[in-house]
Amino acid sequence: MHEDELELDEAFVRRLLAEQFPMWSKLPLQRVRPDGTMNAIFRLGDELAVRLPRRRGRREPGSKELEWLPKLAPLLPVEIPVPVAQGQPGASYPWFWEIHTWVDGETVPVEEIDALQAARDLATLVRALQLVEPTGAPPGRGIPLAERDREIQYWFDRFHGDPRAAAAWERALEAPAWEGRPVWHHGDLDVRNWLVREGRISGVIDWGSMGVGDPACDVMVAWKLHTTAARDAFREALPVDDATWQRARGWAVSQAVAALAYYTPENNPVLYSEAENWLEVALSD
Repeated sequence: MHEDELELDEAFVRRLLAEQFPMWSKLPLQRVRPDGTMNAIFRLGDELAVRLPRRRGRREPGSKELEWLPKLAPLLPVEIPVPVAQGQPGASYPWFWEIHTWVDGETVPVEEIDALQAARDLATLVRALQLVEPTGAPPGRGIPLAERDREIQYWFDRFHGDPRAAAAWERALEAPAWEGRPVWHHGDLDVRNWLVREGRISGVIDWGSMGVGDPACDVMVAWKLHTTAARDAFREALPVDDATWQRARGWAVSQAVAALAYYTPENNPVLYSEAENWLEVALSD
């Protein structure tokens, strides 16, 4: 857990529901594991999910998800959660929270799915997002790499792994910036946010980083498929220019370095191992 992270359990969430949404307070409630980086998810009955930030939540009503997920849902090749209600701070909980539709599927480690098929499924999703009209859309995670450099240098100062990572990051910084029209992106296509049914990625959750900007922040998922073959399959299914590919590689390197500098094999073995794989594939280029 992060130092500022709240510990949330089913009894706590049920008190929130009883206070603000009594019509749903008697439905079965079960925490969904594994947790996301920022949110705790609880399945509510058969058709709903409660999503509560564990840290750094919103203190004002409204959200990108409330406005944009209903618009994106019919345009995408996978199922996504659609908000149905927003809860307010209360019962000792300090932030706004949301109830979404439940999306069926399993979270499956990369090693247990067909990585080549996953690469094609993800490329199809990223392409569909890029075709969505961006006018009026909020900015997303896809900012210029130069704007992330100060933060990433902080993590490099605490990173004791492969020294080639710093050179890879510098090469990404040297790549030409995105000069095209801002495009829609999910912004956090980690394996924890894929939902798998019958061997295919059928749903994607956790859209808090979505918006428009540089597509490289979604393209970096190519290196999160854990093999060079899957990385190449992604690029074959979603051709991108060399500059975007280089920036995307920089995203993958920087996220791996931050995870390996922050976590340990003891306090987060799953994410630590994943980050080692991301970096290994990125440095194999």
